[in-house]
Amino acid sequence: GTLYKMIENKSYKEIKKIISEKSFKRIFILTGKNSFYKSGAYKIFRNILSSKNHLFYFKKSYYPEIKELKRINMKINQFQPDLLIAVGGGSVIDYAKIANVLKFSENLESQIKNSNYKLIKKRFNLLVIPTTAGSGAEVTSNAVIYINKTKYSIENKSILPDEFLLIPELIVGASKKIKASAGFDAIAQSIESLLSLKSNEKSVYYAKKSLQISFKNYINFVNKPSLKNTFQMSLAANLSGKAINISKTTAPHALSYPFTAFFNISHGHAVSLTLNDFLKFNYENIDYSISSFNLKKRYKIIEKIAGVDSTYEFLQYLNNIKKKALLETNFKKLGINIKREHNKILSGVNLLRLKNNPIQIEKRDLYNILLSKK
Repeated sequence: GTLYKMIENKSYKEIKKIISEKSFKRIFILTGKNSFYKSGAYKIFRNILSSKNHLFYFKKSYYPEIKELKRINMKINQFQPDLLIAVGGGSVIDYAKIANVLKFSENLESQIKNSNYKLIKKRFNLLVIPTTAGSGAEVTSNAVIYINKTKYSIENKSILPDEFLLIPELIVGASKKIKASAGFDAIAQSIESLLSLKSNEKSVYYAKKSLQISFKNYINFVNKPSLKNTFQMSLAANLSGKAINISKTTAPHALSYPFTAFFNISHGHAVSLTLNDFLKFNYENIDYSISSFNLKKRYKIIEKIAGVDSTYEFLQYLNNIKKKALLETNFKKLGINIKREHNKILSGVNLLRLKNNPIQIEKRDLYNILLSKK
């Protein structure tokens, strides 16, 4: 439909158009050094920015954390841009989204921890250009920030970027590892969205569309990338972002954050570690579902898109996908000693996301799932 046409027509020529149309004078570009140069984004921006007053900030942290957020905010305040451009993966986009609306204060950490932070009206126009096909962060109204290795969510409609551009040319050259992780995040988000207690007709529509595209393109996107399958995966990620913006994520995401914070496992890869376990857990406890929808039917929707006949076949299907994408799921091989580390991991679980799971999950269920994986 028109959604696809609208996105497809947005090529990188549009960046120039956006910048010149509103005659932005001062432009702040938030990006990752690797992604900016490896993606080829610097070639595009070199020409566009030559006549503009601009400042680059290259993010240093592996995931979005509060100390760096404060540094970014200070730089933005000094520079006072009229356009903020985020070029990068999820971390870069989250930093930009938060810096654009959060009122910074002395006791920001405790405000975020207690969810009593102040959001201000958008300070600048925000243009988001993802260099990964994964989180769909360009269309979500929440952003992630870590404080002392614990993940917090900042959520509000004002966080939504003003414009986004999906440019497959900037994504196609990413490493296999980045593609595998980011692309799996899009798959997991759509699956979780379909099972989330907050899902509705619209989120189901987006999640189904996203999965149809992902299952068709993911493995080739990782192993035989082309502009065509890269654009398709960007679209799948975008739709999965639209789905979770409504429904939010569930247990696999809730448990993924400590793996990123403590063991530097990239986000989509971290989600892949327990997705199968939670799908199995939910299915085996389906009679205890607290969802307003028929959970069995939702499983059937997912199985039908994957072209399999049962949940157990689907779990096998996911395992095959992970193998082909070289997403390691063996904790020992990842250097994680679950027996020793489970308390640390459980302490970092995001309880807000856990609440969206269609089956109520106790801490001991999480404990059992983790220990079954040693």
